[in-house]
Amino acid sequence: MKQNAHFRDLIEPYLNRWKFIILCVFSALALAFVYLRYASNQYQAKATIKIKDDKSQGKLPEISSLQNYGLFSNDQNNVLDEIEIIKSRNLIESVIKDLKFNIQFFVEGRIQAHEVYTNPPLNINFSTTDSLLHKIDTTFNIRINSSKDFIFKGIPQDTKILKGNTAQYDDIEGILYDFGENVETGFGDIIITPNIGQYATKIGSDITIRIQPVNNVTSDYKSRLQIQTNELSSIIKLTINDNVREKGVLFLNKLIEKYNDDVINDKQKVVEATSTFINDRLEGVSRELGIVDLTAEDIQQENKLTNLATQSNIFLQTEKENEAKITETGREIQLIDYMKDYLANNQDPNDLLPLNIGIEDGNIGQVAKRHNSLVQERDRILKNSSEINPTVVNLTNQINQLKADLSQSLNSKRSTSQITYNSLVAENSRINSQIYSAPQKERQFKDIKRQQDIKESLYLYLLQKREESAITHGVSSPNAKIVDKAYASGRPVAPKPTIIILAAIILGFSFPIGIIYLLTLLDTKVHSSQDIKKAVDIPFIGDIPKSSKRTQLIKQIDYSPKAEAFRMIRTNVEFMLKGIEKHSKVIFVTSTTSKEGKSHTSINLALSLSYSNKRVLLIETDIRVPKATNYLDVKNEVGLTNYISDPSLQLSDVTVPLKDNSFLDVIPSGVIPPNPAELLMSARMQELFDTVDSQYDYIVVDTAAVGLVTDTLLISNHADLFIYVVRANYLDKRRLQIANNMYQEKRLPNMTILLNGVDHKKANGYGYGYGKNPNKKKWWQRSK
Repeated sequence: MKQNAHFRDLIEPYLNRWKFIILCVFSALALAFVYLRYASNQYQAKATIKIKDDKSQGKLPEISSLQNYGLFSNDQNNVLDEIEIIKSRNLIESVIKDLKFNIQFFVEGRIQAHEVYTNPPLNINFSTTDSLLHKIDTTFNIRINSSKDFIFKGIPQDTKILKGNTAQYDDIEGILYDFGENVETGFGDIIITPNIGQYATKIGSDITIRIQPVNNVTSDYKSRLQIQTNELSSIIKLTINDNVREKGVLFLNKLIEKYNDDVINDKQKVVEATSTFINDRLEGVSRELGIVDLTAEDIQQENKLTNLATQSNIFLQTEKENEAKITETGREIQLIDYMKDYLANNQDPNDLLPLNIGIEDGNIGQVAKRHNSLVQERDRILKNSSEINPTVVNLTNQINQLKADLSQSLNSKRSTSQITYNSLVAENSRINSQIYSAPQKERQFKDIKRQQDIKESLYLYLLQKREESAITHGVSSPNAKIVDKAYASGRPVAPKPTIIILAAIILGFSFPIGIIYLLTLLDTKVHSSQDIKKAVDIPFIGDIPKSSKRTQLIKQIDYSPKAEAFRMIRTNVEFMLKGIEKHSKVIFVTSTTSKEGKSHTSINLALSLSYSNKRVLLIETDIRVPKATNYLDVKNEVGLTNYISDPSLQLSDVTVPLKDNSFLDVIPSGVIPPNPAELLMSARMQELFDTVDSQYDYIVVDTAAVGLVTDTLLISNHADLFIYVVRANYLDKRRLQIANNMYQEKRLPNMTILLNGVDHKKANGYGYGYGKNPNKKKWWQRSK
């Protein structure tokens, strides 16, 4: 039972306000239906791509090394890097410009305007440049007047119309134009022509054209673009929501296309840099080879060396091998010199270095690869930043340092190669010295021939590299493989009616419940008997229902809830005083503070006792603020204070019989004294109670509030029963501690507590129903 009572206490505040909760729920549902009626549908477009790894394609090592730079460096964060590139503002902005998403056409419908992108109702040609058009923020309206003309209205403040005829349009002045006529505005001339579609051919169609800055549209699409990937996967899923189904699909497809184009462009930059380097070297080697060929021809003509085949038998096999090494080393020295010249002539941080040109040194190749990666990273950042960006400055310093390291490595490699070359030449001289029979002129020709072989070998090698570079330029493939093209379902993803209605119901319940809970949490007033029983251990004698000012006093024949409540309290009082062996029982009525209804309770309790044919005396001891006589319409000229202060007065002199009630007498408070506390401590008070003891059955004493003054405590020893009145919806629960302390310290004899002014419709109780008219019908029964 305690658990049930506790649960009822918890839900009682909400049950009492069920009408407010239902009203909030219906209001929330109404707002939800209005929102669903007028909200724009959102369609979700999805696309899936795979980031390819060029190293797994099985290509030639040289070609693969040229393709593994730029956006396609294969490291652990490759996929995450590509996601950031796809989401870059520069890439999205180029998509917005290509698709012209900054220009929107809205056609008025029965409920609201809806955007039309595919086959728009009008075509608009702008005379202004794209750079200016991409910054315009304006809106204007057009009504199709006929198949030949239209009405132009809703001109922004920053737009001027310089031509056209004035026309009336929905009480708003507009300008009448023919289709194809030049319209001059503040942002340039425009020409409007009809398009073949369901809107343009319908006379009276209202069309709104909105032009937004590209930056704003880019920010909007960038915020709505969602990209997902798994940690160990190269699959990327792109998702975006849009009001127009076709726009989401076109945006994702164009974004993938732009991304692949950007990737291919970065690849081509490296290939073109390498091709330029190779072509420059080919021109130089071709000139040097021509000079060497002419020199060899001159030597042969001067020395008449025509039968060289018969003279070649004098060379030993070891000399052939040594000369092959000399040729290879000489070619490498030439390539190092070319690379050093290229470094000296290209100091710009944006310049890319040629790769894999034939220098057999892994360190030089790695430094060059690292240099090109940093250059491309610096270029990508500069697209959305400036050269003073700390990251750009840091990359520039690293690029310059790598060039310095590369130059040092080239110097070291050339020194090593030169030493090897000199050693090979010395070894060749030693071999030649053994062939003493070879004429000096032949040895001179052999030197020229050796240079000729080096130049030819270098020339052929560069031709091979140029062909490989040309092949790479032609086979550059996009990095993003399309797994699933962009697709948008026909059903909108938002708003979802079920979710919106469910949210409205939850909000409709939670909002009023939250408010009621907050008000209940902050409410410190006493409302019901349960509040009193939880706070104090004082015996509860009953509660008095709230009544109007017209029914302050109960009557002898009275079936109102108030009269029934006082009858119940009368019965409880008689039970509490059952063991007292006195002729008259003295009942004190007090409260914590003023305006709690103790005078009202005293009078009605006295009336209720008198209606049971008991002799009752009502004494008004609240001599500071007397109120009892006002209820009973009794003159307060002579009373208790006069009796105490004037020994010559008898009790009969201050006792007033109540009209129409022979069982109730009243002793009013009398004249308000300057020293009420001292007056109540007089021996005459004891004499008064001794005198009336044999004359009355009950003595009801209306006392002062114990929480304000000590008057009641001074005369509390005369009481057989104390009724402590608490007013509902008025007294703070924390002030009940005063009553509890009085009870615990036994300062008020035989103390009970009473709740006054209870609204039984709101408080936890059943109320009193005996006084109701049984013939009174409910509102729904009156029509029957």
